[in-house]
Amino acid sequence: MLILLTVAIAPSLALFSYFYLRDQFSDEPSKLLFQCFIYGAVLTFPILFVQYVFDAEHVFSQPFSQVVLFSSIIEEFFKWLVLLIAIYRHIDFEDPYDGILYGASVSLGFATVENILYLLEFGLQTAFIRAFLPVSSHALFGVVMGYYFGRAKFTSGNPKKWLAWALFTSMILHIAYNSLLFFHTNWLYGVIPFMLFLWWFGLRKVKQAHLLSLSHYHDQNSVRP
Repeated sequence: MLILLTVAIAPSLALFSYFYLRDQFSDEPSKLLFQCFIYGAVLTFPILFVQYVFDAEHVFSQPFSQVVLFSSIIEEFFKWLVLLIAIYRHIDFEDPYDGILYGASVSLGFATVENILYLLEFGLQTAFIRAFLPVSSHALFGVVMGYYFGRAKFTSGNPKKWLAWALFTSMILHIAYNSLLFFHTNWLYGVIPFMLFLWWFGLRKVKQAHLLSLSHYHDQNSVRP
């Protein structure tokens, strides 16, 4: 059991450490980051319950609607809602790159519990592919969502536009990922190319968030007496 938990949690810790260590501007309060992780972990259970109820009641006639569309939308919506309610106006959300860390934390909390439940059911032989695909994809969905939360809070203009982009973009990426899993049995032609794109896109948002944070701190320092 201890080995299984270690294997299930290790990918999330490794991915979070990667994004955390790229933060060049401030030391994030570990308490809030941990809270984000817990929020994401707790989200797993109501989401799984809702998915189970919809499946048991045969709400959707097509498997694609249930497995791909509904699961993608509900997972990203609840993560977005947590960031909006608990993090967006928090005093410790101090620069655009913070959005990357908080978004990744919530997503990895969800992915970790989901990974534990999956490995308990199917065994450790699926651990490697789970780390490469679902866990890392959730982390990158969170990175993209968090980037747009950073834009909403720290760039001029209408923040509602960026908040809408945070939800819309993560949903589209998640739907695309689930669609490829649903339709392609050959990962070489389906999921793996998409994961390469997702890593490129996520790291591009990391770089853009760094530039926004650099500009943010420059503006703050320039107005100080």
